[in-house]
Amino acid sequence: PPLTPPQAGQKIFTENTMPDVVAMVKANIVRALPKCSDDFDPEEDEPNLEPSWPHLQVVYEFFLRFVVSGEVNAKQAKKFVDQQLCMSVIDLFDSEDPRERDYLKTILHRIYGKFMTYRSYIRKAISNVFYGFVYEAECKRHNGIGELLEILGSIINGGGDRGGASEASKEKKDPDTAVEIIRGLIKFWPWLNSQKQVVMMNELEEILEFLGHEQLMVIRDELWNLFKWQIGSTHFQVSERVLFLWNNEHLVNSGCLSRQLADSLFPAIYPELKVKMDHWNPTVSKLAQSVDKMYQEFDGSNWEKVTSAEAVNTEEEEAAERAKNWSALEEMAVANRKK
Repeated sequence: PPLTPPQAGQKIFTENTMPDVVAMVKANIVRALPKCSDDFDPEEDEPNLEPSWPHLQVVYEFFLRFVVSGEVNAKQAKKFVDQQLCMSVIDLFDSEDPRERDYLKTILHRIYGKFMTYRSYIRKAISNVFYGFVYEAECKRHNGIGELLEILGSIINGGGDRGGASEASKEKKDPDTAVEIIRGLIKFWPWLNSQKQVVMMNELEEILEFLGHEQLMVIRDELWNLFKWQIGSTHFQVSERVLFLWNNEHLVNSGCLSRQLADSLFPAIYPELKVKMDHWNPTVSKLAQSVDKMYQEFDGSNWEKVTSAEAVNTEEEEAAERAKNWSALEEMAVANRKK
C-alpha cells in the first residue's frame, strides 16, 4: 500500500523506527573504499568521484536530518548510534570524493555535539588516524586528514558544544599545555617547506596569545632561537610572517614580545634582524626596521649596547675573513712559485 504522509505534529523518528533508520544507513554507506592508485597526487590529479553518489547523497542527507532532529533524544538514540557506527563514519573519511567527506564532516560534528558520552571516544579515534598517517608506512596517504583537522580545530575552539566550551577546548586552552604544544611544533618544524612554515607560524601565534609568563620562562630560549632562525630564513615569506608577530598588540603589550623581555629577546634576534633591514623585499625591510625602532624606543641604552656589540662582532668577523682570504692567497702564491 502507498505510504501516507505523517499528520501534523506526528513524530517521525520514534524509538521504534530508530533501529530501522540506523540499519538502513549502515547498509548503504558503510562499505570498503576502493584502493587508491599509488601514483595519485591529490594536488595535481582530479579525485575519483563515487559513481553511486546520487544514491549515497540521499542516504547521507537523511542520516544528517536524523542526527540533528529535535525528535531524536540522545539517550534513546545512543542504543543504535553506537561507537561502532562512529568508527565506521571516521573510516569513511578516507573517501576520495570530496562531497562525501563534506557530509561526513558535518555528520560527525553533529554526533559529537549531541552524543556527549562519545566525545572522548571520537577524539581518540581521530587521533589514532593521525598517528597512523604519521608513523605507519602503509598509511602515508589519507584523503580525510584536512576534514578531520577541521573538526578537531572546531572542537578545540569550543565550536563542538553550543552550550559553551567543550571538554577538549578547556584542556587545550590551559596555559600549562602550551609548553608541550610549542615544543612539539618546534620538534616537527617543516624547515624544508616554506609554505608549511608560514602555516605553522600562524598556529604558533594563536598559542602564544595563551602563553603565561611562567610558561614562557620555561620555553623562552627555544622560542627565541625559533624566532631567530625564522627571521634569518632565506625565503622572504617566512621572514615576513615571523616579523608580523610584532604587529600583534597583545604579544607586544603583555606577551612574549613585551618590553619586559626585550633584554633577552632583542640580542637573540638582532644579528638576523640587522640583515633583514637591508632586504631586497620592501615589506621585509620595512617590518625589520619597525621592530628595530620598537626596541630602541623600549630601552635606548639596551638597544645601543646590543647594536654596538654586534658592530664589533661584525668587524671582527670581517677582519678574520680577510685574514683567512689573504692566507689562502699567500699559500697559492707559494705553491705557484714552487711550480
